[in-house]
Amino acid sequence: MSLRIGIIGVGHFGKFHVKSNLEGKFDLAGIYDIRSGTSERISREYGVRVFESYEDLLKEVDAVDVVVPTISHFDVAAKAIEAGKHVFIEKPVTTTLEEAAQLKNLAEKHGVKIQVGHIERFNPAFTAVKDLIHNPKFIELHRLGPYHPRNKDVPVVLDLLIHDIDIVLSLVGSDVSLIRSNGVSIISDSPDIANARVEFSDRCIVNMTASRISLKKMRKVRLFQNDAYISIDLLEKKAEIVRINEVEGEVFNPFSLVLDPGNGKPKKQILFNSPDIKKTNAMVEELNSFYDAILQDRIPEVTIDDGYNALRLAQEIMNQMNIPVK
Repeated sequence: MSLRIGIIGVGHFGKFHVKSNLEGKFDLAGIYDIRSGTSERISREYGVRVFESYEDLLKEVDAVDVVVPTISHFDVAAKAIEAGKHVFIEKPVTTTLEEAAQLKNLAEKHGVKIQVGHIERFNPAFTAVKDLIHNPKFIELHRLGPYHPRNKDVPVVLDLLIHDIDIVLSLVGSDVSLIRSNGVSIISDSPDIANARVEFSDRCIVNMTASRISLKKMRKVRLFQNDAYISIDLLEKKAEIVRINEVEGEVFNPFSLVLDPGNGKPKKQILFNSPDIKKTNAMVEELNSFYDAILQDRIPEVTIDDGYNALRLAQEIMNQMNIPVK
């Protein structure tokens, strides 16, 4: 079944949504951007139709892909929902928690789907190992990148760290019990470097660091759980699993590393595994997932509640840094 989608906002990030929708399951009906020159440039590059207003676009689509600045997320998404259109909305979901709650209520009232663009959920390195992650005890995440003036007015917590916040919340199923965070402004008026230590009621401890003034890019996740250490390189699309098993008698894998703790305690064997990573485009995958949620009438992979919860924790982290939040 063909589902028509329109993209609202085709700036720096929106153009990737154009390309991804052209490669995916949706039928791309057209685009709209408040800057007509931007729309025309993208139209020439990708051969897509330009609408004069997003109200005109709404008349000819089943769903919209909202890639406008966060401050406009609520207004654009609310009008689309009121028009009965399904909404894919980039992260952070809205500027305020109240706006996110209103979008949820509107979607339930009008019977439409909302999916939030936390793209790392669809990163092939993450999807390759996520089913192996159970009750992690310690998670460490680093997300580093070079400075880009495009994001200078947005705190690094909402610019970068929110990706890792969503990953953590998707893996840890208990409530936050303690937050300690700090941030440093180097170039921007808001923090360019942020670190947050978050403790959960199940005793999982998370340490997250984000920087947008680094010389090299890094997007890594390291998890420790009772039976394994799991390392995920989201940038290079690689993963490694290290398992520790007790050796029964003298039987062990000859290719494993065996440790003898002494004192009559069982020997331990360490097994290394690097799973095969599928070569997929995370943005295409998340938009295809949105398509499937509409067509199959199922809950989206990343719900409005997920977006709300990520924004709430991000705001609590910023509160610790004395960054004003809505």
